[in-house]
Amino acid sequence: MSMTRTPDLVPVLSRGRHRNPRRGACFMEMASYLAGERWSDHPACTHPLLAATARQVNDRISDAGRARLAALIPSVIGLTGDDIRIEVGIALHCAITALPVVAAERQRGLAVAVLSANRLTNALDDRPEEYLDEASRAALSGVPHAWRWAREFSPGFSPSAKAFRRYAAPATVTGAVDGVATACIADPDPMLYELLAGSIEITAALAGPAPSRRPGCRPVARCACRAPGPDAEPARGDPALIARRTRR
Repeated sequence: MSMTRTPDLVPVLSRGRHRNPRRGACFMEMASYLAGERWSDHPACTHPLLAATARQVNDRISDAGRARLAALIPSVIGLTGDDIRIEVGIALHCAITALPVVAAERQRGLAVAVLSANRLTNALDDRPEEYLDEASRAALSGVPHAWRWAREFSPGFSPSAKAFRRYAAPATVTGAVDGVATACIADPDPMLYELLAGSIEITAALAGPAPSRRPGCRPVARCACRAPGPDAEPARGDPALIARRTRR
């Protein structure tokens, strides 16, 4: 089937990569199709770290939870940028969200990520090195042993923007998603959903307006995936919530 046509059967979101829409689609593959790009789970229309977050949440959430993700797909199209604050914001959001529930060994790594993200932001904004934003301090206060370990493990260490983008941020997202998916909680789906939904908000706040729809971009209404159930969360647009997540 040509990738320039609407699929004969609308793909249902499922785990993993798919060669074409007839075999199903993951979150980012459907985004690539709606954006008019070549079928791929690494489309150019979405920030690389946001796309990585979407792929991992898509693969770790339950089938019912994955259906609820479909409503978020249009919001990642055209959402990209080069500002390192996007990586910092996504990594910090994922670490703070996951810290309360992940296993102790993962808490240590995520606590280091929180400190590193704050130190990098402090360097960008010319603030004292050990300054912590309110959300970070509250999250670390809830895991005092991990916080103490992280301070001893990385005293005064501030990663470069290049190293944070290439290594620390992707590792933080992976640790958060895997940690939530395997946490001893009744239902990890709402928190996995929040990892992605919050990351989308943060990227939107920092990346600026999306570019105009380019030729070949497919109408969302024609290609909508399976709609989420009636209990789906409303769109997240609370300015106070965005401001708190993007505090710097």
